[in-house]
Parts: sequence; structure tokens; C-alpha cells
Amino acid sequence: ALSQLFSEIPSDFELSILAVQHLSDNCDINFIVDRLSEQCSLTVKEATEKKALQKGLIFLAPPDYHLLVEQDYSLSLSTDDKVNFSRPSIDVLFESAAIVFGNSLIGIILTGASNDGARGAQRIKKEGGIVLVEDPQSAEFPYMPQAAINACRPDHILKVKDIGAILPSIVKDRKPSSPQE
Repeated sequence: ALSQLFSEIPSDFELSILAVQHLSDNCDINFIVDRLSEQCSLTVKEATEKKALQKGLIFLAPPDYHLLVEQDYSLSLSTDDKVNFSRPSIDVLFESAAIVFGNSLIGIILTGASNDGARGAQRIKKEGGIVLVEDPQSAEFPYMPQAAINACRPDHILKVKDIGAILPSIVKDRKPSSPQE
């Protein structure tokens, strides 16, 4: 789902993208970064501690670390307890990013087999941000997108390819709260 989404995003995309994928602790993140890089026009990197956000880059959370956004628009990694049986957790990322970016944040929930992301989607909506959710009927694993739909009122429920297609127009309608976004 991530490769399909990222392949739809144009090379002149104006925001940073932070991605959490539930991976096993011993997963080869370099393989995933390389594979995603081959399939999209943006640069994909493993997220690292204190890395500043940059427009047009995709940062992928490393296995066994929560990914957070700090007030200075840098990334932070944490080995705090698992959330929803996951580390990295989508909720952890969404909640920290919602605090920093408020109504300029766009959160996306794709296929998955847990309710991770639902609470974070609620927080994004509370802060005035936008939530896009993969249509559960088109998802390989519908539980995660359905949990997000049940938890909040998403702005759009779409197939993955349609999320990638609509994203640039949503970004143009939003005003970023930081030049790093």
C-alpha cells in the first residue's frame, strides 16, 4: 500500500512525509527503503534522531522505535513501551505531529490488522487537521482503516491510488505552519 501511495505523489511535493509500517524487530529497513525509493519519485530515508524535516522527503520509522515530531520540527526516536502492541506506533507519531502541526497536518491510514492509528486520527481531527483513510473494502486488511473510520470522521475515504492523486490538491489548500513542512 505504501509503494502504491508513494508512486502517485509527484516529485515536486511540498511537504515532508513520515511513515510508520509495523515491522518485525529484525527487519532489514534498508531493503524497504531501497524498494520504496525505486517505486516513487521522492527520496525515501530511514528516520534518524534529530533529523530536521525536509520538503519532498519520505522518512520511514525504523523497526522497534517510535517516531515522533519535536517542537523544533525535528524527528525523535523512542523505545518507550509498545502502543497497540506496536513499536513503531502510528498513534505515537500522529499524536506528536498533531501537537506540532495542528490544523496543517494530514494523516493517512492504510491497510492493517490492528486499531493502531485510530486514536491518533482522533487527535489530528481535534487539532483541525485532515484525515484520509483507505476504503476498507479495497484494503488487504480492512481492520485498521475501519477502526479509524469508527474513531473519527475522516475527511476522505478512498482507494490508495486515489489518496495519492488527491494529496497534492489538499496540500495546496492548506497553509503550512512551518517552512520545513
